[in-house]
Amino acid sequence: MRNEIVELTEDISHSPLYNKDLAPVPAAQRTWNRWHIAAIWVGMAVCIPTYMLASSLINQGMNWWQALLTILLGNVIVLIPMILNAHVGTKYGVPLPVFLRLSFGIKGAIVAALLRGLVACGWFGIQTWIGGAAIYQLMLIVVPGLAESAYLGSFIGLNIAQAACFLFFWFINIWIVYRGINSIKVLETWAAPFLLIIGFFLLIWAWATVGSLGEILNASYALSSEGNVDFWKIFFPGLTAMVGFWATLSLNIPDFTRYARSQKEQALGQVIGLPATMVFYSFIGIAVTSATVLIYGEAIWDPVALLARFESPLIVALSMFGLTIATLSTNIAANVVAPANSFANMAPSKISFKMGGYITGIIGILIFPWKLIADPEGYIFRWLIAYSALLGALAGIMICDYYLVRKTQIQLVELFKTNSIYSNWNSRAWVAFIISLLPVIPGFLVAVGVSDADAFPASLINLYSYAWFVTFIVSFVIYWMIMKKQVYVNPD
Repeated sequence: MRNEIVELTEDISHSPLYNKDLAPVPAAQRTWNRWHIAAIWVGMAVCIPTYMLASSLINQGMNWWQALLTILLGNVIVLIPMILNAHVGTKYGVPLPVFLRLSFGIKGAIVAALLRGLVACGWFGIQTWIGGAAIYQLMLIVVPGLAESAYLGSFIGLNIAQAACFLFFWFINIWIVYRGINSIKVLETWAAPFLLIIGFFLLIWAWATVGSLGEILNASYALSSEGNVDFWKIFFPGLTAMVGFWATLSLNIPDFTRYARSQKEQALGQVIGLPATMVFYSFIGIAVTSATVLIYGEAIWDPVALLARFESPLIVALSMFGLTIATLSTNIAANVVAPANSFANMAPSKISFKMGGYITGIIGILIFPWKLIADPEGYIFRWLIAYSALLGALAGIMICDYYLVRKTQIQLVELFKTNSIYSNWNSRAWVAFIISLLPVIPGFLVAVGVSDADAFPASLINLYSYAWFVTFIVSFVIYWMIMKKQVYVNPD
């Protein structure tokens, strides 16, 4: 990869499309090396959802190595658009909302960025609730009477202690937003090795308690709720789900790689940090959960519930602290940066990155995440799969535009001008976006219960299981077919 770094050639600080948070990062400030990028990924990947990731695959009938292989393949696949989209951040120093101005238009980018940012607001609220719940469990060890604190009514659905722990963890997140983007780099750099050590020792505990890793892995077969199943019928939907797990970050990865020293550093950092961490921590989840079948006579997938079984208050306290750090590092990097930049892009002269982060935090409270997560089927298996379709469509257009249409060449200053050579609304991109969604709409309607399965051919309904792949490929091809017939402007 060429390590060319492009900077602004004229002062456009007066533009209403400009603020210092959306502005290209100067070359002198691009200081992140491969280990900083890798640490970002470790900090995001080591979290409770990753720990529990293999559970859905095993419950459907996979064995432990099939589940891990599916997770590895899914993350290798998503690494491709991740590195491709990261290129623009390192070369031009711009975040996702500015990058979207190129393909969707100066004003169209506002809508496109919000499609990415709003789903992160939902995840921000959920991860903040998980972190607050870990603090609450820790506090119960010291003051058991907190469980009897006054109930705030059915509308809120929490007691005072639960609400206080949630808000305390929320303030920690907001404080890091206040400290700025470099504080995120520091957090991830310090948290990453700490989180890996906690996972490693949890695995050692399971191994030492049972006495044999082979016996633990054999016990994993008891985790499946299915008998003889067709592996390929669960493999492809499972693979799509694994790709969808990081489909959000595959879009806004420029938000981080804009600080990278070179293309080589950002690419190597992602290769080092993402696939291995996801497989390692998923393996820990499988092994430790399998061990609980032998130790406690039942499968305990939730690490918070497992830690509550430990008798030593010190071990529980340290473990809950580790879970809190894990949730914090994931939440800040994965669920704050993207919506903060997206909100800032709505009115750059009035909304800064910090203000965008505060808006994200407020939405995270208003969605009542403790109630949202109470219906995981509705939130995760319907709404988020639907979102993976939208994100695949965005990714296909972005990559096609940047590599095939623009040949990675951008007139950087034009992305900050109201009378830009780039249109306000690139209707061709939106046509490709809408067309790419059409094949998966029948499956979506059936999944959410709006339509009966008999209303559509089974083959059309099944496309929904491949939503990200379908919309990515269709949007890429349609956009390329439209754009190659058009006259567009590229710099010399």
